[in-house]
Formats: sequence, structure tokens, C-alpha cells
Amino acid sequence: MQRLVRYWYLRLRRRSTPPRLARGLAAGVFAGMFPIFGFQTIVAVVLATLIEGDQLVAALGTWVSNPLTYVPIYTFNFYLGQWLLGTRINFSYTADILQLGGQVLVVLFLGSFVVATMSSILSYYLGLWVFDKMRRQKLQGHPSVNSKI
Repeated sequence: MQRLVRYWYLRLRRRSTPPRLARGLAAGVFAGMFPIFGFQTIVAVVLATLIEGDQLVAALGTWVSNPLTYVPIYTFNFYLGQWLLGTRINFSYTADILQLGGQVLVVLFLGSFVVATMSSILSYYLGLWVFDKMRRQKLQGHPSVNSKI
């Protein structure tokens, strides 16, 4: 297992540039902010393909939402969506769940879209910085590069 993880790590470092990796990360974080369980990875990989990002990093980026972060992320997205729309959805036992379902989805997806957009922009620039720094450290430690400098 350790050998397989190392193989994928080295493959990732060799085949991608920092901008491509950062675009993949942004696509993964964007998809990860939506409550589309089971489809986040598919959406992330499709988005990464469309923007020429790294698909593997996109799949990994969806883990920004995981069992530990689902509730805080989607609760925040829901309340942000309510605030943006200027609505207040009151949940009660007498409320018709089917009637509220569409309204809840609109509110949640609007909030998710705003959070996903902001998070993907932030993750792109942060990822660009991190991946560029990793690339520079790799080049500094490479003997053939040091002998040419």
C-alpha cells in the first residue's frame, strides 16, 4: 500500500504543473461544497477536465467536505442562502415537508454556490502558492539542476 501511495505521489509531481494542480484543487473544492453526496467526485473530475486541471487533485479536493465537516458546511450554506434570498424557512412538525423541499434546496444550493465560488478561488491561489513552493523545493534538491546553476 505504501508503495502504491508513493507511486501516485511521484506520478502527480511529475506530470502536472502548479497551475494545473491548483485548477484541479479549485474544481474539487468547488464540487465539495455542494450536498451532492456520491456525485461530488464525478462533478469535480468533469470540472477539472473542462478547465484543464488535474483530475486526481480534483477528486482529492472534494474531501473538504467529509463526515466531520458536512454539518457545519451545509448549515452555513443554508443560512447564507436564506440571508441572500431574504427568506426564513421555519421547520415545524406541521409544515408540509414536500412543500418545503424545493424551497430548502433552492436556499441550500444558492448558499452552496456562493461558498463554493469563494472557496474555489481561495483554494486556487493557495494551491498555486503551495504547489509552486513544492516544485521549487524539488528543483533545489535535484543534483542536475544545482550543477547548472
